[in-house]
Amino acid sequence: MSLATLSGGTPPGGPFAQATVTGGAARARQTWAMSRRSILAFVRQPALVVPSMVFPLFFAALGAASFGKATRLPGFPKVDSFLDFQLAGSITQAVLFGAVTGGAALATDIEEGFFDRLLASPSTRTGILVGRLAGAAAFGAFQSLVLTLVLLPFGVHIAAGPIGVIVLTLSGALIGVSIGGFAAAMALKTGSAEAVQGSFPLLFIALFFSSAFFPRETMQGAYRAVANVNPISYLVEGLRGLVIDGLEVGHVAAAVLIPIGIGVVSIALSLLALRGRLAAR
Repeated sequence: MSLATLSGGTPPGGPFAQATVTGGAARARQTWAMSRRSILAFVRQPALVVPSMVFPLFFAALGAASFGKATRLPGFPKVDSFLDFQLAGSITQAVLFGAVTGGAALATDIEEGFFDRLLASPSTRTGILVGRLAGAAAFGAFQSLVLTLVLLPFGVHIAAGPIGVIVLTLSGALIGVSIGGFAAAMALKTGSAEAVQGSFPLLFIALFFSSAFFPRETMQGAYRAVANVNPISYLVEGLRGLVIDGLEVGHVAAAVLIPIGIGVVSIALSLLALRGRLAAR
């Protein structure tokens, strides 16, 4: 049976017939086909892309206009402009939003029956998940790069130079995968696009209770206590360090290793959710 099955063919034995995949090359081709579909979905549906790009840019502009003088506060990092400080938070915010959108798309596949057609085909089961995470990675990298390039003419200066931009883009891809894993797990568990989209306020709260919008040195009380244990704080600070301080090992490590660590947990949860959905069929 060919890969045409992925677009709706039904094998002998009914729509839920078990099928097997043989050969690593076949699994790789099928995983790539699903990854390509996930990536192209963002290209073909601008409505999925625009909100996750516009809102972070809006918050960046609002922050620069409202909190520009906050850079003079004691403990605030030395920056040329508030946009230098804000870029890392804007990238993280955009990728979080985009990752949830990818999870909602997986839930939509479940709701509309496309997921069942994939299960009826001789396709790799983990490829279904990998394909969605590949889309989240590509979109996260795209968001990170575009936000950086858009804000450069408005005064943002990347101290780490072109290599820093590459690391920011790579980190965007990794954040997309790590948060996309949680969104995929919820999609597989609930099968509801609305439930996945409803998780975004929780992610935004986690972002808000971090150092994404203000440095921890200027915080007090419970807000600072939560920010101190929030991994997003250290991720954002790694990204911000590349913008403000330059290409330092500690900043690169934080920007790359923290999303990898989060991704280990989220992908494990998504694989468990996939296993549970397959077992329930």
